[in-house]
Formats: sequence, structure tokens, C-alpha cells
Amino acid sequence: MWRLFSWLKPKAPEKQAVTRRESGLLNPANPNIDDEEETHAALRQLENHLFCWLLDASPAQVERDTAHAPVILEALQQRVIDNGLAELPRQPAVLPMLMRALSNDNVSRKELSEIILSDPALTDQLLHMANSPFFLPGEQHIESVEHAIFLLGINGVRSVASAAVVRPMMTARSSQEALFAQRVWRWGLACARSAELIADARGGDGNAFFLVGLLPSLAYITIRREVARLYKSECPGVAMEPAVMRSALRSCDWATAQIVATKWELPPRYHAYLLTAERPAPQSEHTPLNDGIILGTREVLRHAQQRNLPEDQLVAALQMDPDQFQTIRNALVNMLRNGAAPKPR
Repeated sequence: MWRLFSWLKPKAPEKQAVTRRESGLLNPANPNIDDEEETHAALRQLENHLFCWLLDASPAQVERDTAHAPVILEALQQRVIDNGLAELPRQPAVLPMLMRALSNDNVSRKELSEIILSDPALTDQLLHMANSPFFLPGEQHIESVEHAIFLLGINGVRSVASAAVVRPMMTARSSQEALFAQRVWRWGLACARSAELIADARGGDGNAFFLVGLLPSLAYITIRREVARLYKSECPGVAMEPAVMRSALRSCDWATAQIVATKWELPPRYHAYLLTAERPAPQSEHTPLNDGIILGTREVLRHAQQRNLPEDQLVAALQMDPDQFQTIRNALVNMLRNGAAPKPR
């Protein structure tokens, strides 16, 4: 929450000024100091392109000063500090049992199937997700939970189940929210899948990084809904302004993701993944979450024919060897190309 508190507290005297760079959503721990400034500038620009696409706004609209910004942002950030977000998603009822199964390397196909089938809504969402281009391994249609486990394997179903748990919370509540919800879910899936594939390639826990990779998108939809509430109470009759939304997303993204992880009683390592991605140590190795968000963001924008990031700058921002980069990037591109992410049902 460093950015959040730094926004509210008075600035320290210049001689005590903190020289550490302000974090954003896209944070490299670039080992090449000569390229550090250029890499950070490129990623801040990529983040701005993401905001323009998600908010369906021009660069001028997301950067415009507005008289309503101080009122909305101060109220929002105070709610984050006080853990008083009214739109915070409730923990899914099946999540504790599902998390235990997903973290158990010895869980059987039968046990996992029984947990999923105990919740009809989860079963329906899982089959819907399993048949999407982001997960379906071929042309064969998946008809049942048992069939999904057989085709995808237990590890594959772990990620599908995580997406199925989160998906209902991302469904638009109104026509005004529809485009944002659709795009933020597509972006979230791309980042989560990228983080999962990168973690698997490095011998890590891909399933854990898939779920934690969805948390920033869940934080985004939560923040948007909270800002909509604040506009109604603090600025009645005023339409939400893209510049205010952009500032709200930028200042409260990681803090809100941490609050969701706490609310959902996710294991401590999930909090550690989020914190390390927000504040990577200089010249340290990236976590799969860092590289997953960068790669997922760039490829989603590129596929949507939006301004994104040149190939050389993308490679410079990632900590991936060339073969690994090409394999994972090609897999993600194919997922995006083969069809849209699952739409609300």
C-alpha cells in the first residue's frame, strides 16, 4: 500500500526524500541499469494504453484534470485504509474447500470432482470455462467435470476451477459497466495464463500464480464499482470521468488485491506474491506475476489492435530466455486468436 499512504501523508523534507521509484501495475526488476529508465518509461506508457482501452477513452480523457478527483480519490483511499470497501467481493462459499483441494498435490480425481459437483453454479461455470480457447486443448468439446479432469488433468482443472470461481464476480451489473467488465476479464485471464505458463516453465506452482494473476483484474472491477458508488453519494448527477477512474485504479490496485486476498483467506504466499510484484527488489529476479502481467497486457492490447509495446521493449522488460519467451508468447497469442474469452452467460 506504499503508493496509497504516500498520497495521503505530507511529503517528507527533501533531504529525507525516498528515492525508490513509485510502483505501478507493470514493474520490472531490470538487472541492466543502463536500460532502467527507458524500460520503466515504456511500461508506464503501456499501462496508460491499458487504461485507455479498459475505460474506452482517449489519452486526453484519462489525463485530464477534474475538480471531482480530490473528493472521490480521498474518499476511496480512506475506505481502502479503513477496510471499508462496500463493493469488496465476498468469499465464494466453495472456495475454502476448493483451495484445500487445489493446494493438495495428492488430491484424487474423484475428490476434486465431488467438490466441484457439490456446487451446481461452479460446475456450470467450470464447463463453460473449460470449453473456452484459454483452456480447451483441442477441438473436442468437454461435456462433464470428469471429462474435463481426464482431458486437462488435475493441474489443468485447478486453473479452470480458479477461473470459474472468480468469473461470476466479473459479470457486468449494468450496461454502463458491460464493456469495462468484458475487457478487464479478458485482460485478467491473459495475465493469469501468462503467469501460470511462466511459473510452470520455471518449475514453480503455476496454479497458484494463475489465481493470484486474476486478483488485479478483480481489484479493478471492485474499484470501478466503488468509484461509481462514490460518484452517486459525493457528486450526484455527475458521470464518472475516465481521468478519475484511471487515478483510482492506479492508486488502489495492489492494495485492493491484497484486501481481496485477505477477505478470501488465501494462503500467506499469495500475499507475498502480490507484494513482491508490486515492489520488486532492484536487480532481483522477476516473479512469474511480474512477467505475466507485462506479457499478458501487451498481447491483449496488441490483439485488440490498440497501442501497445514494441517487441524490443517487451523483450527488454521481461526476464525470460528467448526460447521460453517465444513458446509462452505463442501459446498466449493462439489463445487470444482462437476466440474471445468466455462471455457472461
